[in-house]
Amino acid sequence: MSNKLNFAGITEAQRLLIAHWHEVRAADGRVAREAIDPGTILSALASLSIVEVNEVGEGRFRIAGSRLRDLFGMDVRGRRVAEIAGSYGECYALGLSAALERGVPVGGVTEQGGRLHAWLRLPLCDENGDLTQVLCHDEFVAHQRGSLSSSSRHAA
Repeated sequence: MSNKLNFAGITEAQRLLIAHWHEVRAADGRVAREAIDPGTILSALASLSIVEVNEVGEGRFRIAGSRLRDLFGMDVRGRRVAEIAGSYGECYALGLSAALERGVPVGGVTEQGGRLHAWLRLPLCDENGDLTQVLCHDEFVAHQRGSLSSSSRHAA
């Protein structure tokens, strides 16, 4: 696992989350779920979810912020990622896999339904030190010409 952070975030909330994730990393470069301080990331809580991924790669939403209803059109707590229809579910699955495989934050921007969806995935380890959870941040951002560089439109 690389300790180098390649993805710095697109939105201010993402930069805050990545900075906090970096601050609480252990010597081995991993972040335990318990190390995340909700008070530090209070402004982003409504757009956060935590997805737990089992041994066969299936993800399930354990926590889902209130703004995610706008993204998915439903409450996703307790649901499997595979139950989420369309490109939102696909985006989630790809980001989850990349974060867990790389062990570092990944994110990007996708255009969905004429809106820009900024997403971030931060890998978290369980009590055994295994990367099994992902802290996810998702938000719609203003669609302004030139506001996002073309390189930030792709997953890092």
